[in-house]
Amino acid sequence: MAGRFAPRPTRTTVRGGHAAVPGGVPRPAAVAGRRRTWTPDGPLDLGLVLGPLRRGPGDPTFRATPDGSVWRACRTPAGPGTLRVALRGGAADAEAWGPGAEWLLDRLPDLLGASDDPSAFAPRHRLVALARHRRPGLRLTRTGLVLESLIPSILEQKVTADEAYRAWRLLVRQFGEPAPGPAPDRMHVMPDPRTWAMIPSWEWHRAGVDNKRASTILRAVRVAARLEEAVLLDPPRAQARLELVSGIGPWTSAEVVQRSHGAADSVTTGDLHLPRIVGYALAGDRDADDAVMLSLLEPYAGQRHRAARLILLSGRTPPRRRPKMPRTDIGLL
Repeated sequence: MAGRFAPRPTRTTVRGGHAAVPGGVPRPAAVAGRRRTWTPDGPLDLGLVLGPLRRGPGDPTFRATPDGSVWRACRTPAGPGTLRVALRGGAADAEAWGPGAEWLLDRLPDLLGASDDPSAFAPRHRLVALARHRRPGLRLTRTGLVLESLIPSILEQKVTADEAYRAWRLLVRQFGEPAPGPAPDRMHVMPDPRTWAMIPSWEWHRAGVDNKRASTILRAVRVAARLEEAVLLDPPRAQARLELVSGIGPWTSAEVVQRSHGAADSVTTGDLHLPRIVGYALAGDRDADDAVMLSLLEPYAGQRHRAARLILLSGRTPPRRRPKMPRTDIGLL
């Protein structure tokens, strides 16, 4: 019966799933920005491609609006920028504002999966083949930005999704800056590295971030320039560079390169849910660990992350037999 219903909104399924993008005809923005139109060479689903960049329904850096547009507020090497993307007749129509507008538009094809090659994937299981057939618009995004994925991934370490999303939302809105251009209400660009480093300890506490995760973020932003250079490396070397920072392990580094590099083979290990979901979907093993998961995904070598995403999108998850992970808010202590 599990396969007949949508997966529960665990941290894994939300992160690897689909951001709902309402249909409709996009309305032009009131304030003109720089524009670009790009036509993909195959099906494109904005919700599937850009969904992994959203950190919860209240993410101040990401918004899907009723007119069919997806908005992103980013801190680029050229400065803050806002990007709006919508599909019109099979083409992606984009408009951008702010100092980072040109940078965002230059990298629009990569953001929408142009550097990804879905044809390289060969399904080895019926469930995976069916999920791929139902989701032909799935492509892996490549943002070219490391810190914007690294900081929220650190916030997601060892806590529930709700706790991590709340911390990201509070910190970005308080210490970030309003998104340039006519962005939807309350959209913000995340803080720059210096601002992250200057956040007082009590504000981390109020956001529910323990000292371990806050200290990891502080260590990361001190070497932000070196970490951003990881986009020039292949995914394994990029992960190795990220893991030089104490507090960043294989789970976090994989979550980052999946977004920054569009890494098709960087499967997440150390996750609470993913091994059991993969094990149950492919072998009926609801108690699978990382070793079992990697063994089951071995036929997809080179495409293991794509295979895991399709498994998550299939909706086949093991029935729950234990309580949810308890939520703790240290900001109330």
